[in-house]
Amino acid sequence: MSPSGSPIIGIRANSAQARTLRSPEELLGAGLVEREQLPAITHVAERYATAIPSAFMELIETPDDPIGLQVIPSPDELQTAPHELADPIGDDALSPVPGIVHRYADRALLKPLLICPLYCRFCFRREHVGPDGGLLDEEALTVAFRWLRENTAIREVILTGGDPLMLSPRRLEHIMRELASIPHVTTLRIHSRVPLAAPEKISDALLDAMDTDKAVWLVVHANHAREFSPAGREALKKIQRRGIPVLGQSVLLRGVNDSEDALEGLFRAMVESRMKPYYLHQLDPAPGTARFHVPIAEGRQLLAGLRGRVTGLAWPTYVLDIPGGYGKVPLGPDYLEPSLSAVSDPNGQKHTIRTPDSL
Repeated sequence: MSPSGSPIIGIRANSAQARTLRSPEELLGAGLVEREQLPAITHVAERYATAIPSAFMELIETPDDPIGLQVIPSPDELQTAPHELADPIGDDALSPVPGIVHRYADRALLKPLLICPLYCRFCFRREHVGPDGGLLDEEALTVAFRWLRENTAIREVILTGGDPLMLSPRRLEHIMRELASIPHVTTLRIHSRVPLAAPEKISDALLDAMDTDKAVWLVVHANHAREFSPAGREALKKIQRRGIPVLGQSVLLRGVNDSEDALEGLFRAMVESRMKPYYLHQLDPAPGTARFHVPIAEGRQLLAGLRGRVTGLAWPTYVLDIPGGYGKVPLGPDYLEPSLSAVSDPNGQKHTIRTPDSL
């Protein structure tokens, strides 16, 4: 439905010819914003990028549904809460050379570009990402590769950004080959929204580019079960047929997945697509994202409500990335009593633990 209550038929009817929506005028033409909203949305667009690819746009039923909320700009984005930070997880402070973030001893991020298929309204890198941002040139890439070669404790390189699957197959292949040639790097991980947000981009050439002799893992970002369209599921199958294991990560978001039913649906959709739920992130406090905030206590209660309700295959780790760049920590929920002598079952009933130490 459009904001005025009429169906958003133009989006679906013209999906074959549709392109990525990027401007406030294009959002208006698609029925995703009202004309009276245009000045405020234009003001937002001057600061934060907008992109809604056709495949994702087809999933939007109303602008404030769990799909629309993730990608349609809101004037609320220009309201910065006191707790919000421009660099909430400390990327800038932990970047020894352009494109590299080194937070943990055995792993490093490589950000070859800061371009995405869509721009999440809750993104923790929203101050940096955009269609004109952050493509590492050959010189900068050479510096990044040299840094990775010199730091022999690095075992895993995580390609992120932006979205590395927005690179051309030729560019991605070059980066993957260079990383695979580093002897002490054993694992390559790619973080992406492309398989579900823009599944048409998962071409044979792109899959060829991802193929190396090193272990390659793909972590796909999805926040709601409806993102798993038939085209998206087929894109995941194409990836998995290449022997690449797929994990899922999500952000706990108000209005998107802040209920037991929504989380259950999301995690079941992942498992049914042979994707293991990996992380459920507590929202990072980026500027203008307060409307998506779910308190940690509520998040813990939601996860506790799913325990015993879904298979362990569908159980992610609920994590907080400590502001300032201090790393991720699990948030629970907890079942072990402080005395270490009893546990609570999924129904809340306490049971004494019998161990050699307690007998």
